[in-house]
Amino acid sequence: MAKNLLIVESPAKAKTIEKILGKDFTVKSSFGHVRDLDKGDGAVDVANDFKPRYVVSPEKRRVVKELKTAMGKADEVWLATDEDREGEAISWHLCEVLKLPVETTKRIVFREITAPAITSAIQSPRLVDVNLVNAQQARRVLDRLVGFELSNVLWKKVKFGLSAGRVQSVTVKLVVEREREIMAFEAKPFFRVNAIFTVRNEQGRTVLLKAESPDRFDDKAGAEGFLKKCVGAEFKINDIEVKPAKRKPAAPFTTSTLQQEASRKLYMNVERTMRVAQRLYEAGLITYMRTDSVNLSETALAAIEKEVKSAFGDNYSQVRRFKSKKKDAQEAHEAIRPTYIDRHSTNIGDRDEQRLYELIWKRTIASQMADAQLEKTTVNIGISTVPDARLRAQGEVLKFDGFLKVYLESKDDDDDDDAQDDGILPPLSKGQVLPLGEMTATQRFTRPPGRYTQASLVKKLEELGIGRPSTYAPTVSKIMDPKRGYVTSETREGKERQYDVLTLKDNSVSSETKTEMTGATKNRLFASDIGMAVSDFLGEHFDEVMDYRFTADIEDKFDNIAEGQVTWTQMLEDFYHPFHEKVEDTTENAERVSAERKIGTDPDTGRTVLVRLSRNGPVIQLGAPDELLPDEKPKYANLPPGMSMEEVDMDIAMPLFSLPKVLGEVDGQEAAVGIGRFGPYVRWGDKFISLDKGEDPHSVDMARAKELIAAKKKADAPVMTYKGLDVTRGAGRFGPFLKWNGMFINIPKRYGDPELLTQDAMIELLQAKEEKEANRYIQRFPEEKIDVEQGRWGPFIRFKKKSIKIPKNKKGERMTREEAAELSIEKVKKFIELEMPDAFKVKKKKKAAPKKKKAPAKKK
Repeated sequence: MAKNLLIVESPAKAKTIEKILGKDFTVKSSFGHVRDLDKGDGAVDVANDFKPRYVVSPEKRRVVKELKTAMGKADEVWLATDEDREGEAISWHLCEVLKLPVETTKRIVFREITAPAITSAIQSPRLVDVNLVNAQQARRVLDRLVGFELSNVLWKKVKFGLSAGRVQSVTVKLVVEREREIMAFEAKPFFRVNAIFTVRNEQGRTVLLKAESPDRFDDKAGAEGFLKKCVGAEFKINDIEVKPAKRKPAAPFTTSTLQQEASRKLYMNVERTMRVAQRLYEAGLITYMRTDSVNLSETALAAIEKEVKSAFGDNYSQVRRFKSKKKDAQEAHEAIRPTYIDRHSTNIGDRDEQRLYELIWKRTIASQMADAQLEKTTVNIGISTVPDARLRAQGEVLKFDGFLKVYLESKDDDDDDDAQDDGILPPLSKGQVLPLGEMTATQRFTRPPGRYTQASLVKKLEELGIGRPSTYAPTVSKIMDPKRGYVTSETREGKERQYDVLTLKDNSVSSETKTEMTGATKNRLFASDIGMAVSDFLGEHFDEVMDYRFTADIEDKFDNIAEGQVTWTQMLEDFYHPFHEKVEDTTENAERVSAERKIGTDPDTGRTVLVRLSRNGPVIQLGAPDELLPDEKPKYANLPPGMSMEEVDMDIAMPLFSLPKVLGEVDGQEAAVGIGRFGPYVRWGDKFISLDKGEDPHSVDMARAKELIAAKKKADAPVMTYKGLDVTRGAGRFGPFLKWNGMFINIPKRYGDPELLTQDAMIELLQAKEEKEANRYIQRFPEEKIDVEQGRWGPFIRFKKKSIKIPKNKKGERMTREEAAELSIEKVKKFIELEMPDAFKVKKKKKAAPKKKKAPAKKK
């Protein structure tokens, strides 16, 4: 029996540490927090010095029981949760729940899960840092109070089910402000002049030299005038400037920079990046992944220096000690790095883990490598007919690659958009005359600010001091929650745009008009209409909470609590009461939000056309309430997909009222065309058929509708029958499938082209699905919508789409399939109530409150 019980928060971490510590330690996991604030509105007793009411989560009761059992078998309990504030809070909650004395229980911390780090931590334990715990308590309590009260206001004034939060709402505001910047932006055209010269290289072959005018022309006339002046001109090199240059490596990763680079290089969103990094940390491959420090330990620096010299040579090594520009707010004192630098890659884990590890290794080792040495050449070319103008050619030669041998930091698509590619120039000399191949003046347009990606939004939050490394990913995920609908990540096709190109060739200037796609986006963040309405409402009534500096100051106050400079209850006292007064005032006096905007008058009826936020989302409405006849309803139209309420005008709105439009009948069923939430469609009976991408619904006639309906009929036609029921074939977001008896059966890639699937192959897939479904259900209670199912790890209960664990039997073992088959519905319900106490409580219907008399208007 092990003498020591060590408790961590992750089962993967527990396995790795138990291998290191050996037989003297049993390592158990708390599976994260064992308790949290009560979900009801009595979670914080404001009147009693903000006393929080913590409860053990129903799903953690079994974990707590198992930990208490393990405690009974050990002589001493150690706590080894993560080193940040949340980890400190988990340790404190474990002390409270397991009745461990905070003042004597040993607490160890480490930044990497390696044998030396764990052994060192065991040799120098400390106690739970109550200041860190209080800083986390302050954050949790404040966020609960702000979120709960603001959300209640939104339910009453905007829409039921919405939420708000101290950090969440200012993050939405950032996206909303960027959305409005883009909407308000007017692209201004200009002309950029480039010239192509033909010269000979060192091998005597003719190569092209590209030069650019540093001046831009505001209009076509100016650009054309310049090209005409260059007709018959001599182009001569006036001077050649050669300068040495160098590039320095980026610092090792912090949480924010890791999220940004993983987004750019690996196309991972922030949540996925942190999930993968967590697995790498728990496997002992990298240091702790929630940090805003760029520092590396002296031990790590020595190991990296040795590895660089061994792998690349002494001239590639340059020890650097990076310092963070901001104070270390999360108590993690080292950047994210591999635990063992001589491990260049890993074959442990999935492909994501391997790719992210390799990225971290490259960034870390590059940070300790020599500068890249370059030689930059700038060639200034004179124009004989335009003495005050010049063209410029630039080239760059890499003299010594240095850190570039391993790694180069990426940039966002919007950065340096107009930067010229600097290649190697051919041999040139001062006074050399350059033969002109052609000169072009191409029309370009100024560009609006780039939309945020998840990673660039995190970068902005960090710049403003909003949130901390542990909060970035949850905050971004929360504002993108479909239930809230504030922000979406979308890929949108651009719009076609014409531009002019003027060309000087063979002493003649010609002009042509070309087309290009502009405004295309990939995985960029868009603010929705509801997001804008909520942000505007909160900004109007809670300007302090929505102020970026104020939000950052709150983070600083949490830091002060962590350092023991101020009590957490005093900090809450200072903030809460003025905030609560505003909540009450807004609830009482603010008008309900409709975001209504009049956009014009219908020329046929004279009625008002407006856009507003309805219960089901943004709509265009024809007819204001005071213009309608008794019992008459206004006409509504949906906004085109991807369009904001603020962009709608009369030209866009009026054609939309012609939809849905009935086209006629096909095979005895009505055919109509319209626009829904998922885009334009043709409706045939009760079936909806999406139009092709970019197809205008107003152009759809009966012939096109019949064409789409025929294709739909063909796709839905049974490909065979099985046990007297039709089998159909289709394609969905997860790939091709068969549908039979209400079940969807995926067609694996190994079967080849789904269109060529044989009847024998279909029967094989259907039989496999039948067998799987037969083994899946142990018992079914359709009236209660409860199923007892066989899972990978044993029987479990499915209730309202949730998986409920079945407690172990009397022997302390997992329940068998046979035992689960004998469970009564009463027993099953009891198991459900262990995790969902109110699952079967009958809700009493509230009596309708008497209608309030309308208050008389106030005298002005």
